[in-house]
Amino acid sequence: MTTNNSPASRESNDFIALNPQWLALRTEAVLAPDQPIVDPHHHLWDHDGDRYLMPELLLDTGGGHKVLSTVFVECRAMYRVDGPEELKSLGETEFVNGIAAMSASGAYGPTRIGAGIVGNVDLRLGARAEIPLQAHISAAGGRFRGIRRGSAWHPAGLKVTSANPPPGLLMQPDFRLGFALLARLGLSFDAWLVHTQIDEIIDLARAFPDTTIVLDHVGGPLGIGPYAGKRDEVFTVWRQSIRQLASCANVCVKIGGLGMHTMGLDFHTRDLPPSSEELAQAWKPYVETAIECFGAKRAMFESNFPVDKGSCSYTTLWNAFKRLSAGCSADDKTALFSGTASQVYRLDATAA
Repeated sequence: MTTNNSPASRESNDFIALNPQWLALRTEAVLAPDQPIVDPHHHLWDHDGDRYLMPELLLDTGGGHKVLSTVFVECRAMYRVDGPEELKSLGETEFVNGIAAMSASGAYGPTRIGAGIVGNVDLRLGARAEIPLQAHISAAGGRFRGIRRGSAWHPAGLKVTSANPPPGLLMQPDFRLGFALLARLGLSFDAWLVHTQIDEIIDLARAFPDTTIVLDHVGGPLGIGPYAGKRDEVFTVWRQSIRQLASCANVCVKIGGLGMHTMGLDFHTRDLPPSSEELAQAWKPYVETAIECFGAKRAMFESNFPVDKGSCSYTTLWNAFKRLSAGCSADDKTALFSGTASQVYRLDATAA
């Protein structure tokens, strides 16, 4: 990702830019190195001056944690430049499947990169969305698991995602016509939204109880714009919404994304990167609430790399999760670190 050596300026519109020299100022020993991990949320891309491909990811996953496999989640990378508009996102699945096939050869180490692929199809195509959905399934070599269609939007014009979704996307009739295809095709749906929109995903989950929905980034509690300096107020509203959403049995939650600029935390502006103890202290209310509401078997830790890498290293991030789950039972730890992700994305958690 983009490198900038000035801590105060390392925030862009979409993410906190990476500073490798700054990250190198903090090293930690890996906690519980034998704990198997399935990382259910990371990205791969190659933009101008901004590259995060298999070599970069393997440097992160190779830091000492026992990362068995990963799930790639769409980020609008490598879209086709030609052909029908509804099939341009197929280029991303083809690109990631190639990397996944390389990783599956075993020539690049034990971690299976992209064992599951979550792509992007415009479900507003309605019934016509089945054509691109089937094309993604065919192109992914048995790895295609679901769709993410970012819906994060706020009336204050907050820059939360470069996807630029319209307001109320999840409520649109044409979107729901396309969404209705997912359960029949055996596909899940990853939801990326902010905390003020959780009522929309509750409505969607109740309308489609047979479709597995994954709430990304603990539902996007905001700490920027009109929510800056109002963390306690936001937490109260977010917690109430999370409790209501957890009553939908077809919804599970990814615990992560807490290093994004949307949270409004200031770790990236400090002279030194945060320790895992500092991260755990800052993230504790959200992590504990998510686990309490959903239960470990409907919750999974995620890295959200390289986006969260602007705030901390991969080693430190997973150390923080291990600190936060220290009081959990062995079964719950297995669920949080690998079991839930393996079940939701239909992966072999024992493969190494």
